[in-house]
Amino acid sequence: MRFCSLVIVVAVDFLTPTSARASKGNGLAVKTAGGIIYGTVDSSTPAVRQFLGIPYAKPPVGELRFAPPQQPRAFQELNATALPPSCMQYLGGLPNIIINDVLEFNLGGSNSSDPLRVSEDCLTLSIWAPHSHKPNLPVLVFFYGGAFLAGGVDVPYQLPAQWIQRTQSHIVVSFNHRDNIFGFPNAAGLPLEEQNVGLLDQRMALEWVRDNIVSFGGDPERIGAWGQSSGSVAMAYYSYTYRDDPIVNSLIMDSGNEFIDILTKDPAHANFTFLASQFSCSNLDPAAELSCMRRVDAFAIEDFMRVYSDNGQVPIITFSPIVDNRTVFANYTTLAEAGKIAHLPVLIGSNAQDGEMFVSYYPDGVDTALADPITKAWFYCPTYRSAKVRTDGNTGPVYRYLYAGNFSNISPRPWMGAYHGAEVPLVFGTHPLYRGNSTQLEYETSYAMQDAWLAFVATAGEKPSIKGWDAWDEVDGGRVVEFGNGVPARLIDTAEMDRGCDSLPW
Repeated sequence: MRFCSLVIVVAVDFLTPTSARASKGNGLAVKTAGGIIYGTVDSSTPAVRQFLGIPYAKPPVGELRFAPPQQPRAFQELNATALPPSCMQYLGGLPNIIINDVLEFNLGGSNSSDPLRVSEDCLTLSIWAPHSHKPNLPVLVFFYGGAFLAGGVDVPYQLPAQWIQRTQSHIVVSFNHRDNIFGFPNAAGLPLEEQNVGLLDQRMALEWVRDNIVSFGGDPERIGAWGQSSGSVAMAYYSYTYRDDPIVNSLIMDSGNEFIDILTKDPAHANFTFLASQFSCSNLDPAAELSCMRRVDAFAIEDFMRVYSDNGQVPIITFSPIVDNRTVFANYTTLAEAGKIAHLPVLIGSNAQDGEMFVSYYPDGVDTALADPITKAWFYCPTYRSAKVRTDGNTGPVYRYLYAGNFSNISPRPWMGAYHGAEVPLVFGTHPLYRGNSTQLEYETSYAMQDAWLAFVATAGEKPSIKGWDAWDEVDGGRVVEFGNGVPARLIDTAEMDRGCDSLPW
C-alpha cells in the first residue's frame, strides 16, 4: 500500500504506541495558525519533542503537479507522530558509496527504491525541539542534498534528535521538497518563472517556519538556513533571490554553493517532451502536453526514469534547476559585485575528499588522479570563490572550514576519508548509531561541529565557538578551521590551496 496523504485525526487517542500522550502541560499539543498539532517523544531521546509530517503546502497533485506550491489547508487537529513519505524519487543514478556502503544517507536506510517511502503528496516539514519548553530558541532549518534528484526528511543520518537531546538549546526543522521532474519540469507549457517549483517549495517551507515556530519555542528572529550539497546550492541561490527578505539570519553551506554547476540546459524543453512521448502525450501543443502529463501516474513516471537511467539509454534526460532569472541566475559574480545578494553571515566549507563520492572505486581504493581534481574543481575552489565574492562585496562576515575526519563507522573503507557528506552524521549526532560506536576523537569532533553550527546561528555569526576563528579575509589567508584531522578542531592556513583556485576558468 502506497502512502497517499497525511492522516488528520480528531482525538489524541490515535497517537502511536511509542509516543507520550499529549496534554496541556507536556508540550506535545501545540496550537498553530493551521490547527492543533500533536507530537511525540521517542524513548531513545526522551528530552526531545518530535512533530513529524506537518503540511506546509497543499499536496502538489492533479492540476497542482508541476505548479508553484499553494498555501496549506487549515485543519482542526493533526497527528504528527510518524516520519512522513518523501517526495517522488528513485535510488538509481546516485553514487556507489551511498548505494553500496553507507545506506544511512538513503530514505529509511534502504538500498532499494521503496515505493512505500515516497508520495507525490509530500510537502511536509518536521520539527525537533527540546522538552524543556525554553522560549526563543535558535532554529536551524536543514536543506538536504541529493543532486536535486533524491533526499528527504526520512534519512537516518539526518535525524537531529540526538543533537537536541545533548544540547537542549535549539530547534531543528527539516522539510521535503519536490525534485527531479516534479520539482524542475522545464516544460514548454509552463511560464519561465514557474519552472523551478522545487526551489519555490523551499521558500514556502521557510515562510511556514517564520510564521509558526514561536509556538514550538523557536525565535523567528534567529532562524538559520543550513544546507548540504545540492541543499547548500539551493541556499546559495536563495540568498540572491530573496536578498531583501531572506527570513533567515545566517547561512551554513556544506559542500555546495552557487558556483557548482548542476543546472539543466535545455531551452527547447526536449527532456520533458521526450518523457511525455513515452506516455501517449506526444505531438501535442505545450498546454495540452502539460495537461496530459499531469494525468500520468507519478510512479509510472519515476519507474520509467529509473529504468531508463539504469540502462544508460540516450538521449540523457535531466531535470534540475534552470536559469529563470527569478530563482536561479546566470552570473552570480556580477550580482554579488552589484550588491544584489542578501547581507548575511556565512559559514562555508567543504570536505577534504569530496570528490571520492563521484568516481568509480575498487575494494582497495579510488583513482585519486580522478577524484582529487573533482574535489578541487567541484567543491574546494567553488567554496573559495563563493567566500571570495561575499567577502569582496562586504555582504557580512564569512567563516570558512574544512572537514577532514576519517572515522571507520562513517567511512567503512579506510580510503574513503572525508568523502562528500561524511560530515553530516557528526553534526546531526547520528555517527555512533551504525557500524559500531564512535571513538573519543569522533565524539569530540562532533561536539565541536555541533557547537560551531549552533553558535553561528544563535549569534548571527558574532560569536564563533572556537577561539581565534575570525571572519575570513582572502588577503590575510588562514583563519580556516579544520575539523577531525587528529584533533577535534584547529586553525589552518589555506592560502596556498586558495591560490590554486584563481587559475581555474570561472
